[in-house]
Amino acid sequence: PLKGCGVEISCSIKWRYSKHWLTDSYILFATPYFAYDIYAMFLCYWHKQQVKGHEEKEGGVRSVGAAVWGYLRQELFMVLHHVFMVAFCCPASLLWRQGKGDYFQGVLFLAELSTPSVSLGKVLIQYKKQHTLLHKVNGVLMLLTFFSCRVLLFPYLYYAYGRYASIPVYKVPLVAPWQCNLGAALLWPLQLYWFTLICRGALRLLTRHSNSPPDTFKADSEGSLSNGITALQPNRH
Repeated sequence: PLKGCGVEISCSIKWRYSKHWLTDSYILFATPYFAYDIYAMFLCYWHKQQVKGHEEKEGGVRSVGAAVWGYLRQELFMVLHHVFMVAFCCPASLLWRQGKGDYFQGVLFLAELSTPSVSLGKVLIQYKKQHTLLHKVNGVLMLLTFFSCRVLLFPYLYYAYGRYASIPVYKVPLVAPWQCNLGAALLWPLQLYWFTLICRGALRLLTRHSNSPPDTFKADSEGSLSNGITALQPNRH
Protein backbone atom coordinates (compact mmCIF):
# COMPACT_ATOMS: atom_id res chain seq x y z
CA PRO A 1 0.00 0.00 0.00
CA LEU A 2 2.78 2.41 0.91
CA LYS A 3 4.54 1.66 -2.32
CA GLY A 4 1.36 2.17 -4.29
CA CYS A 5 0.68 5.41 -2.46
CA GLY A 6 4.18 6.63 -3.25
CA VAL A 7 3.72 5.84 -6.92
CA GLU A 8 0.42 7.68 -6.95
CA ILE A 9 1.94 10.75 -5.27
CA SER A 10 4.90 10.65 -7.64
CA CYS A 11 2.62 10.46 -10.67
CA SER A 12 0.50 13.27 -9.29
CA ILE A 13 3.54 15.54 -8.87
CA LYS A 14 4.84 14.60 -12.33
CA TRP A 15 1.40 15.25 -13.78
CA ARG A 16 1.35 18.74 -12.34
CA TYR A 17 4.90 19.88 -13.09
CA SER A 18 5.77 18.02 -16.32
CA LYS A 19 6.64 20.44 -19.10
CA HIS A 20 6.72 20.22 -22.87
CA TRP A 21 8.05 22.97 -25.13
CA LEU A 22 5.21 22.53 -27.62
CA THR A 23 2.57 23.63 -25.10
CA ASP A 24 3.51 27.31 -24.98
CA SER A 25 4.71 27.30 -28.60
CA TYR A 26 1.33 26.13 -29.86
CA ILE A 27 -0.43 28.83 -27.84
CA LEU A 28 1.84 31.46 -29.40
CA PHE A 29 0.88 30.08 -32.81
CA ALA A 30 -2.86 29.75 -32.13
CA THR A 31 -3.44 33.20 -30.63
CA PRO A 32 -2.56 35.19 -33.79
CA TYR A 33 -4.56 32.65 -35.78
CA PHE A 34 -7.75 33.43 -33.85
CA ALA A 35 -7.18 37.15 -34.36
CA TYR A 36 -6.56 36.66 -38.08
CA ASP A 37 -9.55 34.36 -38.46
CA ILE A 38 -11.89 37.12 -37.29
CA TYR A 39 -10.60 39.26 -40.15
CA ALA A 40 -10.65 36.37 -42.63
CA MET A 41 -14.28 35.55 -41.80
CA PHE A 42 -15.17 39.21 -42.34
CA LEU A 43 -13.49 39.19 -45.75
CA CYS A 44 -15.49 36.10 -46.72
CA TYR A 45 -18.69 37.82 -45.63
CA TRP A 46 -17.76 41.06 -47.39
CA HIS A 47 -16.91 39.40 -50.72
CA LYS A 48 -20.05 37.29 -50.52
CA GLN A 49 -22.04 40.49 -50.40
CA GLN A 50 -20.25 41.77 -53.50
CA VAL A 51 -21.27 38.81 -55.64
CA LYS A 52 -23.31 40.04 -58.58
CA GLY A 53 -27.00 39.85 -57.77
CA HIS A 54 -26.41 39.00 -54.12
CA GLU A 55 -27.07 42.53 -52.89
CA GLU A 56 -30.46 42.65 -54.56
CA LYS A 57 -31.35 39.17 -53.29
CA GLU A 58 -30.43 39.58 -49.62
CA GLY A 59 -30.40 43.31 -49.11
CA GLY A 60 -26.62 43.35 -49.36
CA VAL A 61 -24.32 45.97 -47.90
CA ARG A 62 -23.18 49.20 -49.49
CA SER A 63 -20.55 50.38 -46.97
CA VAL A 64 -17.83 48.92 -44.81
CA GLY A 65 -19.68 50.01 -41.67
CA ALA A 66 -22.82 48.20 -42.77
CA ALA A 67 -20.73 45.17 -43.68
CA VAL A 68 -19.11 45.07 -40.23
CA TRP A 69 -22.50 45.36 -38.53
CA GLY A 70 -24.02 42.65 -40.71
CA TYR A 71 -20.99 40.42 -40.17
CA LEU A 72 -21.18 40.79 -36.38
CA ARG A 73 -24.89 39.99 -36.42
CA GLN A 74 -24.34 36.89 -38.52
CA GLU A 75 -21.21 35.56 -36.79
CA LEU A 76 -21.68 36.95 -33.29
CA PHE A 77 -21.06 33.73 -31.34
CA MET A 78 -18.03 32.79 -33.43
CA VAL A 79 -16.50 36.26 -33.08
CA LEU A 80 -17.10 36.29 -29.32
CA HIS A 81 -15.51 32.83 -29.11
CA HIS A 82 -12.41 34.03 -30.95
CA VAL A 83 -12.14 37.25 -28.94
CA PHE A 84 -12.41 35.25 -25.72
CA MET A 85 -9.68 32.89 -26.86
CA VAL A 86 -7.33 35.82 -27.52
CA ALA A 87 -8.22 38.08 -24.59
CA PHE A 88 -8.65 35.44 -21.87
CA CYS A 89 -7.36 31.99 -22.82
CA CYS A 90 -4.02 33.25 -24.10
CA PRO A 91 -2.94 35.03 -20.88
CA ALA A 92 -4.51 32.25 -18.80
CA SER A 93 -2.43 29.64 -20.62
CA LEU A 94 0.84 31.54 -20.83
CA LEU A 95 0.88 33.55 -17.59
CA TRP A 96 -1.75 32.68 -15.01
CA ARG A 97 -1.07 28.96 -14.85
CA GLN A 98 2.58 29.74 -14.00
CA GLY A 99 4.03 26.89 -16.01
CA LYS A 100 1.87 24.22 -14.39
CA GLY A 101 -0.67 21.85 -15.86
CA ASP A 102 0.78 21.12 -19.29
CA TYR A 103 -1.22 17.89 -19.25
CA PHE A 104 -4.53 19.72 -18.92
CA GLN A 105 -3.45 22.28 -21.49
CA GLY A 106 -2.58 19.46 -23.86
CA VAL A 107 -5.98 17.86 -23.35
CA LEU A 108 -7.59 21.16 -24.34
CA PHE A 109 -5.67 21.04 -27.61
CA LEU A 110 -7.55 17.84 -28.48
CA ALA A 111 -10.51 20.04 -29.37
CA GLU A 112 -8.77 20.77 -32.66
CA LEU A 113 -9.07 17.13 -33.72
CA SER A 114 -12.61 17.95 -34.88
CA THR A 115 -11.39 20.76 -37.15
CA PRO A 116 -10.19 18.67 -40.15
CA SER A 117 -13.59 17.00 -40.63
CA VAL A 118 -15.39 20.33 -40.30
CA SER A 119 -13.07 21.96 -42.83
CA LEU A 120 -13.27 19.00 -45.23
CA GLY A 121 -17.05 19.22 -45.13
CA LYS A 122 -16.85 22.85 -46.23
CA VAL A 123 -14.41 22.00 -49.03
CA LEU A 124 -16.67 19.23 -50.33
CA ILE A 125 -19.59 21.65 -50.39
CA GLN A 126 -17.56 24.15 -52.41
CA TYR A 127 -16.93 21.42 -54.98
CA LYS A 128 -20.60 20.29 -55.01
CA LYS A 129 -19.80 16.91 -53.45
CA GLN A 130 -22.57 16.91 -50.84
CA HIS A 131 -24.01 13.58 -51.97
CA THR A 132 -20.79 11.58 -52.19
CA LEU A 133 -19.85 8.73 -49.89
CA LEU A 134 -16.82 10.75 -48.72
CA HIS A 135 -19.08 13.54 -47.52
CA LYS A 136 -21.29 11.12 -45.59
CA VAL A 137 -18.33 9.37 -43.99
CA ASN A 138 -16.83 12.75 -43.13
CA GLY A 139 -20.15 13.78 -41.56
CA VAL A 140 -20.05 10.77 -39.26
CA LEU A 141 -16.46 11.57 -38.32
CA MET A 142 -17.44 15.16 -37.62
CA LEU A 143 -20.18 14.01 -35.24
CA LEU A 144 -17.87 11.60 -33.41
CA THR A 145 -14.87 13.89 -33.14
CA PHE A 146 -16.90 16.94 -32.17
CA PHE A 147 -18.68 14.98 -29.44
CA SER A 148 -15.60 13.28 -28.04
CA CYS A 149 -13.10 16.14 -28.43
CA ARG A 150 -15.31 19.11 -27.58
CA VAL A 151 -18.45 18.03 -25.73
CA LEU A 152 -16.82 15.40 -23.50
CA LEU A 153 -13.62 17.39 -23.18
CA PHE A 154 -14.62 19.61 -20.27
CA PRO A 155 -16.23 16.88 -18.11
CA TYR A 156 -13.08 14.82 -18.61
CA LEU A 157 -10.88 17.71 -17.50
CA TYR A 158 -12.81 17.99 -14.24
CA TYR A 159 -12.69 14.23 -13.80
CA ALA A 160 -8.92 14.18 -14.40
CA TYR A 161 -8.38 17.06 -11.98
CA GLY A 162 -10.42 15.23 -9.37
CA ARG A 163 -8.18 12.19 -9.74
CA TYR A 164 -5.08 14.38 -9.55
CA ALA A 165 -6.31 16.13 -6.38
CA SER A 166 -7.89 12.94 -4.94
CA ILE A 167 -11.27 14.59 -4.49
CA PRO A 168 -14.78 13.82 -5.84
CA VAL A 169 -15.64 15.39 -9.17
CA TYR A 170 -18.39 17.53 -7.67
CA LYS A 171 -15.82 19.26 -5.44
CA VAL A 172 -13.46 20.13 -8.28
CA PRO A 173 -15.13 23.49 -9.15
CA LEU A 174 -14.61 24.54 -5.53
CA VAL A 175 -10.84 24.01 -5.60
CA ALA A 176 -9.93 24.50 -9.28
CA PRO A 177 -8.48 27.91 -10.28
CA TRP A 178 -11.20 30.44 -11.05
CA GLN A 179 -9.77 30.95 -14.55
CA CYS A 180 -10.42 27.30 -15.32
CA ASN A 181 -14.00 27.47 -14.07
CA LEU A 182 -14.69 30.67 -16.00
CA GLY A 183 -13.21 29.30 -19.21
CA ALA A 184 -15.21 26.08 -18.94
CA ALA A 185 -18.40 27.98 -18.07
CA LEU A 186 -18.11 30.11 -21.20
CA LEU A 187 -16.70 27.62 -23.70
CA TRP A 188 -18.56 24.41 -22.88
CA PRO A 189 -22.08 25.80 -23.49
CA LEU A 190 -20.93 26.94 -26.94
CA GLN A 191 -19.74 23.43 -27.77
CA LEU A 192 -23.04 21.98 -26.57
CA TYR A 193 -24.98 24.50 -28.65
CA TRP A 194 -22.99 23.83 -31.82
CA PHE A 195 -23.20 20.08 -31.31
CA THR A 196 -26.97 20.41 -30.94
CA LEU A 197 -27.08 22.21 -34.29
CA ILE A 198 -25.00 19.45 -35.88
CA CYS A 199 -27.35 16.76 -34.52
CA ARG A 200 -30.40 18.67 -35.70
CA GLY A 201 -28.85 19.04 -39.13
CA ALA A 202 -27.99 15.34 -39.26
CA LEU A 203 -31.52 14.39 -38.25
CA ARG A 204 -32.98 16.75 -40.84
CA LEU A 205 -30.71 15.29 -43.51
CA LEU A 206 -31.76 11.73 -42.66
CA THR A 207 -35.43 12.69 -42.62
CA ARG A 208 -35.25 14.42 -45.98
CA HIS A 209 -33.23 11.60 -47.51
CA SER A 210 -35.74 8.97 -46.38
CA ASN A 211 -38.67 10.99 -47.74
CA SER A 212 -37.14 12.06 -51.05
CA PRO A 213 -35.94 10.09 -54.10
CA PRO A 214 -32.13 10.21 -54.47
CA ASP A 215 -32.28 11.93 -57.87
CA THR A 216 -34.47 14.78 -56.61
CA PHE A 217 -32.85 15.21 -53.23
CA LYS A 218 -31.72 18.77 -52.53
CA ALA A 219 -29.25 19.78 -49.87
CA ASP A 220 -30.69 21.65 -46.94
CA SER A 221 -29.17 25.11 -46.91
CA GLU A 222 -30.24 25.95 -43.38
CA GLY A 223 -27.76 24.07 -41.25
CA SER A 224 -28.05 20.40 -42.23
CA LEU A 225 -25.11 18.09 -41.84
CA SER A 226 -24.90 17.91 -45.63
CA ASN A 227 -23.70 21.49 -45.50
CA GLY A 228 -20.93 20.65 -43.04
CA ILE A 229 -19.69 23.82 -41.46
CA THR A 230 -23.06 25.61 -41.80
CA ALA A 231 -24.28 23.54 -38.89
CA LEU A 232 -21.76 25.48 -36.80
CA GLN A 233 -23.22 28.88 -37.75
CA PRO A 234 -25.59 29.82 -34.92
CA ASN A 235 -27.01 32.79 -36.81
CA ARG A 236 -28.91 30.45 -39.12
CA HIS A 237 -31.07 29.23 -36.24
